[in-house]
Amino acid sequence: MSSAARNRLAQIASRSGKFHKPKPQLREAAKKTQWNIVRGDTVQVIGRNHPERGKQGIVKKVLRDLDRVIVEGVNMGPRSIKGDKDKGIPGKVIQLERTMHYSNVQLVDPIQGIPTRIFKRVLPSGEKVRISKKSGAIIPKPDILKMRKKPISSVVTESCTSEDHAWETTYVDNRVR
Repeated sequence: MSSAARNRLAQIASRSGKFHKPKPQLREAAKKTQWNIVRGDTVQVIGRNHPERGKQGIVKKVLRDLDRVIVEGVNMGPRSIKGDKDKGIPGKVIQLERTMHYSNVQLVDPIQGIPTRIFKRVLPSGEKVRISKKSGAIIPKPDILKMRKKPISSVVTESCTSEDHAWETTYVDNRVR
């Protein structure tokens, strides 16, 4: 196991708050550094025994530490929402997407519209791309990845360091003359 995988495994173990040996699926997730499926990709369920086999959808979220994905409109399941008796809001049951294992989905070929395996190449321009094995078409990264999930705050508040104070000299080396 490489040092990068070992460090990632340590991060995952520290997040779970357990100091015993991590589960095998966490070990496998820690080894992966390159993921072929990202948020915003169109995928199809290919799991042999999966009840939603053949359905296509867009990936809403990739849970890398668990090797699972959430696909929009696929693998729906009931979730109960608690009500608030004081405010008079009743509880209810709604349908939400459930996670499914990463191995049960495959990227969809943009030309043929069928699931495909991919390989990665670097174009002469230096851009890294994913290429479909079925048609040889380039599968572009989704535009949604260009936007951050959590936007950086650009509002200046009192707690922010002023520009003058940030550029102020704080150390003078007396040895240099």
